[in-house]
Amino acid sequence: MTLSLDYAALSDVGRVRRNNEDSAYAGPHLLLLADGMGGAAAGEVASAAAVQVIRRLDKPGIAGPDMMEALAGAVHRANERLSELVEEDPEREGMGSTVTALLFDGEELGLAHLGDSRAYRMRDGQLYQLSHDHTFVQSLVDEGRISKEEAFTHPHRNLILRVLDGRPDSDPDLEMLDVRAGDRLLLCSDGLPDYVSDQVIATSMADGTPDSVVVDLITHALEAGSNDNVTCIVADVVETDPASGTRPQLVGAAAELAQGSTGPATSSLAAQGHGGTGSGGGGGTVGLDPEELRYAPRPPKRFLWLRRLAVLAVLLALVLGGGWFAYSWTQKQYYVGTDGDYVAIFKGVDQQFPGVDLSSMYEKQTLEVDKLPTYSREQVEGTIQADDLAAARQIVTELQRAADECAAKPTPKPSTPPATVKPPVSTPPKPPVTTTPATTPTGTPSNGAVNPDDCDGVR
Repeated sequence: MTLSLDYAALSDVGRVRRNNEDSAYAGPHLLLLADGMGGAAAGEVASAAAVQVIRRLDKPGIAGPDMMEALAGAVHRANERLSELVEEDPEREGMGSTVTALLFDGEELGLAHLGDSRAYRMRDGQLYQLSHDHTFVQSLVDEGRISKEEAFTHPHRNLILRVLDGRPDSDPDLEMLDVRAGDRLLLCSDGLPDYVSDQVIATSMADGTPDSVVVDLITHALEAGSNDNVTCIVADVVETDPASGTRPQLVGAAAELAQGSTGPATSSLAAQGHGGTGSGGGGGTVGLDPEELRYAPRPPKRFLWLRRLAVLAVLLALVLGGGWFAYSWTQKQYYVGTDGDYVAIFKGVDQQFPGVDLSSMYEKQTLEVDKLPTYSREQVEGTIQADDLAAARQIVTELQRAADECAAKPTPKPSTPPATVKPPVSTPPKPPVTTTPATTPTGTPSNGAVNPDDCDGVR
């Protein structure tokens, strides 16, 4: 015979807190608990939103390995929903929720877990914790730095490391679990295990119906001084068909928001006629709400793709800005070169880049390149850099002067030797004075004269 679940769910606002940030859902195929956090009204919004999205898994037909994919997809959709809620109201920034879900196909259980709410299984009188806390204290226990007993009283036992918060890295733990008739399952928010030991939980789980057990567990938490909301789901795995008339149960913030409640949450124990074990109003906490600090140390990672896009935009702006600055600098430079057969002044730098023209002709001169002395012509053809436009024009002036001197140089005529030549009177020659004139950038001597030999190449 196919196994089924006999379940009960109950949530209590507690004796201290003014609002209930826990939400829970129990149905024939799904047990789900979410503990919201973030202060103000954001905690209940987060948990209610998570439950409203994930509860859609409570339907037949999801079985075997498909349960893992279905759970992961539902948790991710709930995470996206939280992100949307923050975009709608930036005041909700920082809110989050735990998620602990058990999906049941009649033969196996699929577990999805994120945060510090817990899932337990009672089998053969032994209580087993199915989920693994994503808390700072649990990490110390895993590393062997403290014992489980020390973790129970550790001052930072509520510091949570992973939650459902609308950020891209909110991935749950996923696991397939065996199940058999006689198993008793428990899902609870941290308001129970933070104040009630596993031994007391096991004793309460050993007897009674799911309805009586949820009342007993919440009563133990309140009597132990729990200052948090307390929510429990207890389900028995039975070998009978689901009882006729069994309907899903929705409790906590999800139920209150669904009903349009705007006032403070009242005690579920009192509201459901289980006596006055839980106080609905209660006094407020002094100072900052500790729920606001549960995962405050986590660095913000919301909208990671936007942050990366912004960084890319900044880098692109720097590259483009640097490129524009370099281009602007080149357009303030001048040099003297050739444009066809004539000397010209160019604006920019004499460099070539694909698709970018770094220079343009500024002034074309009437001076022909072929009229320049050899040295000056070679300099112009290789380009002569100038500090500014005035300097470039001064270079052209010097080139023009050099060309004029070469043009004024007389062309030697061939001489006819005389019929008779008298031998010259020999006189001791004077030693020549050898000097090397310094040249200017245009190839003219420093004394203003053009080297006669350079003019030989003038055409």
